[in-house]
Amino acid sequence: MHQFFIKADEIREDGIRIQDPGTLNHIVNVLRMKPGEKIRLCCQENSRNYLCRIKEILPGEVLAGIEDIDGESRELPCRITLYQGLPKGDKMEWIIQKAVELGVDRIVPVSMKRSVVRLDEKRQKKKVDRWNGIAMSAAGQSGRNHIPRVTEVISFSRAVEDASCLDAILLPYEEAGGIAHTREVFQSIRGKGSVGIFIGPEGGFDEAEVRKAGEAGAEVVTLGHRILRTETAGMTVLSILMYLLEED
Repeated sequence: MHQFFIKADEIREDGIRIQDPGTLNHIVNVLRMKPGEKIRLCCQENSRNYLCRIKEILPGEVLAGIEDIDGESRELPCRITLYQGLPKGDKMEWIIQKAVELGVDRIVPVSMKRSVVRLDEKRQKKKVDRWNGIAMSAAGQSGRNHIPRVTEVISFSRAVEDASCLDAILLPYEEAGGIAHTREVFQSIRGKGSVGIFIGPEGGFDEAEVRKAGEAGAEVVTLGHRILRTETAGMTVLSILMYLLEED
């Protein structure tokens, strides 16, 4: 069943009147849905999910009749922020899509010392807008109640400062050892309300960055004996956390 996000003011007495142009285009022109088909509508403002059936497709809106309402949460009990070192090419798009599917709450692109990519203000705005569109699409596809936000690109220093208010910080590093310590660190995340994950770009972290994060309270951990690509490392950490944190 296809899922879409709605605003609270689209919920009316006669049903839900979907009016967002992007959502309308996807329903009418991309999926070519017809009256009688079922859809799932999620409202972030009241944390409710509406199981609906399309009643009418009108100029400028789709009217959906509500058949059931549930408040089931599909979110992890811990808010996870991914601080992702800017990668080359279109890797960031793939990272955002998969991170959203795995339950991330927020994605912060970070310009690090070994980042090859440098975005000017104009290019950055276009990129961030596109990245947020990908996050919204992935949230709908994976049945999330919440659309994770992709922030503007920030420096490593600002990222460390941003993460300082979180309950825990993890930094996977290829030079780190001690898998037993890593297991203990991951287990300790249970019961915490927020965690930040720092992932380096293709060239990895600069040693000074690792020290700076450690001074701010980051736990430097290993992901095993193999060196993982930047797009693999974050997904590995998120997969482990999803397994540990997922509630019945």
